[in-house]
Amino acid sequence: MENIMICNCKQVSVADIEKALSTMEKFSDVEKQFEEVQKITHCTTGCGGCHDKIIDVISELLHA
Repeated sequence: MENIMICNCKQVSVADIEKALSTMEKFSDVEKQFEEVQKITHCTTGCGGCHDKIIDVISELLHA
């Protein structure tokens, strides 16, 4: 699953999201984590079509 591209506009993969999450404190709020991942990877700042996919990946990684 690591190499799956989630944000085509900014070329952000599941591995990129996982790496971004590993560099920050863990928050229980997925939306807060999303904001931090977005700052690091710039995901969803192109067309925005990947927003829900990014939220799903963060949620999965936080609850794994």
